[in-house]
This record gives sequence, C-alpha cells and structure tokens, in this order.
Amino acid sequence: MENAPSAEPQKPAEPEPKPYSVGTASEKPKSEWRDLASFLVKLALIVFVVRSFIFSPFSIPSELMLPRLLIGDYLFITKWNYGYSKHSLPWSIPLIPGRVFGSNPSRGDVVVFKAPPGNSEDWIKRVIGLPGDTVQMVNGQLMLNGKAIPKQQIANFVVPISPNFQRCPERFQQLDGTGNAVCSFPRFRETLPNGKQYDVLDQGTFPKDNTGVYSVPAGHVFLMGDNRDNSTDSRFSHEDGGIEFVPLENLEGKAIVNFWSTDGSANWVLPWTWFTAARWSRLGEGF
Repeated sequence: MENAPSAEPQKPAEPEPKPYSVGTASEKPKSEWRDLASFLVKLALIVFVVRSFIFSPFSIPSELMLPRLLIGDYLFITKWNYGYSKHSLPWSIPLIPGRVFGSNPSRGDVVVFKAPPGNSEDWIKRVIGLPGDTVQMVNGQLMLNGKAIPKQQIANFVVPISPNFQRCPERFQQLDGTGNAVCSFPRFRETLPNGKQYDVLDQGTFPKDNTGVYSVPAGHVFLMGDNRDNSTDSRFSHEDGGIEFVPLENLEGKAIVNFWSTDGSANWVLPWTWFTAARWSRLGEGF
C-alpha cells in the first residue's frame, strides 16, 4: 500500500503594498522649515548665552582712549570678571536682580560699561579709583589717596591722519618721513600703586587739569579716559555730560585683546581694500 503524499508547507502571504500617500511630498517642505526654525532658535540662544556670560565684541567709536585704543579698533571683552547684572544682557534685559558673583575690578583695568545717568550707551574707560579711594587732578597730575601717581614723559604718540582720525589740532600736525600727514601728541606713562602701567596723552591746559577731591562711594568706581584732555569721564557731572561715579553693576566686562583694526579707508564693494585698510600690527594686542 502506497503512502499518501504529504501536504506541501504553506508560504506566508506577502503583505499587500501600501497605497501611495499623496501628502508625503507636501509634508517634506514643512519639516524642513521646522528644522530650520529650530536651528535658528538654538543658534540665537547660544549667541545670547555667549555674549551675556562669556565674551562679546566691542568697537571703538572715538579717540577718548588714545593712545591705547584707536577709532576702528575691535576688541573682545570677557564678561565674568566683575559679576553679572541686567547690564550683562543684551539691551539690559531685567532678568538678573542686582549684581551676582560680583567682585571689584583692579585699578588700571579697561572696562566696558553702561554710561550713567541714562545707562543706555556702552562706553569704555580705565578704572582709576575703587570704593573708598579719593581722586584728584592737580595741574594735570593724577592724585590717588592724596599721593601723586608717578608720571613720566616718553616718546610722542604718532598716529597717521586717516578717514578714522582727522581731528588733529593744528599744533600737533606734522609730516612723517614719507611726507604723510600725522598727529604727534605728548605722551606720558603713569604707574598705579599696584604696578599697573599705561600711557596717557596730555594736550596742555584743560578745564579738568585741576579738580576738587572726589571720594568714591561704596559700590562705585571712578573711571577716566587715557586721552586726558579729550575725555568726558568721572571728573564731569551729569549736567556737564559726564558719568560721575559709576555703579559696579554697570560694568559689563573687561577688555582683553584687539582682534581687528581698520583705518577706515576700506570700500566695502572693493574687497581688496579690506586688507590694505587693516592695521595688522594692532591685532592681538592685549591689555
């Protein structure tokens, strides 16, 4: 008797193909827009955090800090040195109450701050007096806590006349060895009690060469420009356009290094002039 044939194994049924979705093509652009928006939001947050708490750029618009800083210099400031306040944030957004992680600057630091009384503009000056100090000018001589700050005359500061620097008093105008117009200012080196040295300009008689005694109150600093006869600073009252004593919470950061400098002669539609206008020797200069 023959054996009955065995049943063949059943193959699993193949899944039916899914119908083509007409909406797939139109959903792809929507997804790309969402991804782009998400990237831009994240980028904006990163920039906000870096500029607020780590470092930010600052450009020099005037000659008030000559000879150290020229118009057209671009520098980085670090944001953590003196603590944080609302002025650490872009547009002084009031997200930080008072001042946190605060510390005093050192005499001689170059700082960027919100200028009183409006607290709306960013200025840059040098720290001269700390809380409790007394500051006075006597015949152009800086006095700190009743003692004269050593002031030594050194070689004149010579700066070329350029699109970024044209306001040179006639008595300081000269021609250099190649016949180009330059400005030559008397320059002096001051040395603070902590050993910090820096150069200042003295153009002669100035209304604030002689002042009364300024007593720096708690929580404030006394700031001055290095271009002593062309700087509206803590020597001037608010009524005279000055800043008087600057609250510590107004300090935004400490200047650390130049990262770019231009004499203003560049034409933005002529890229090669970007390089000829650059003052390469100033790049990387620290404070």
